[in-house]
Amino acid sequence: MKPKTIRIGTRDSELALWQAHTVERQLNALGYETEIVAVKSTGDLILDVPLYELGITGIFTKTLDVAMIKGEVDIAVHSMKDVPTALPKGIVQAAVLERANVDDILVYKGNPDFYTEAATIATGSLRRQAQWLNRYPHHSVTDIRGNVNTRLKKLDESEWNGAIFAAAGLERINKLPNNHITLDWMIPAPAQGAMVVVAMEHDAFCREAVAKLNHTPTEIATHIERQFLRRLEGGCTAPIGALASSIDGAIRFEGVLLSIDGQEKLHIEKVIPPDADYTNVGNDCADEILQNGGVELMDKIRSQLKK
Repeated sequence: MKPKTIRIGTRDSELALWQAHTVERQLNALGYETEIVAVKSTGDLILDVPLYELGITGIFTKTLDVAMIKGEVDIAVHSMKDVPTALPKGIVQAAVLERANVDDILVYKGNPDFYTEAATIATGSLRRQAQWLNRYPHHSVTDIRGNVNTRLKKLDESEWNGAIFAAAGLERINKLPNNHITLDWMIPAPAQGAMVVVAMEHDAFCREAVAKLNHTPTEIATHIERQFLRRLEGGCTAPIGALASSIDGAIRFEGVLLSIDGQEKLHIEKVIPPDADYTNVGNDCADEILQNGGVELMDKIRSQLKK
């Protein structure tokens, strides 16, 4: 009997294909047969509407979810920060790969010393917008959409001073320009820099195969970050950052919730000792934020996004 070929579903952008081929190479090295199946997502097709107006939750993953449920692909590879915290019924997280660079970076044009002056920065992310305006309230932020290559091109053709990107995406496809600054003060999106592979719950063969790719420290960190996000957002897109990192066996967690204009900021930092139970840390930190003004701030964000 011919061994099963695992069909790997992916978006067809350069970065998404890089991620899918990375998973393919790792599965091939373990002796599995694979095939890449690329599809276009709604998020790639609609480039003139800000992500939050599309109802960002799942915009880049929905097409692949449908393909999996229909049996057209067996597994799907995603940038984990694009994946909704609640997966569709029947689809499960099968593996989280070892995390890459978590940082956001600013790709700038001309002189990078524009911070004290009026400037326009491009980003399609409410989280990046809010953190930038919190730090530089005298700047303007404009929306930018499209895959990494499209956004680099738009920046090049614009009058903007710079645009914000995830370092990992540019590094993976060797597009990191010299004219960039690492924004080490900006708290990344939950699970930024991590790749996740999802499979059908009933597909024991694929789940067993993909489980061999799982990186436990990254799985733990992203679990905490996404739990924090899920408890805070309640189905609403909001400016939320979260990062869990391992330091000498302990886990340091930092989370933030901001108003869309960046004027309000709720921040939390916690250290979880080695061997302590981490399974509910994200929820506990989110609850602390909610009890200290987060409920009112989330209500305000929801009402602004409905307009």
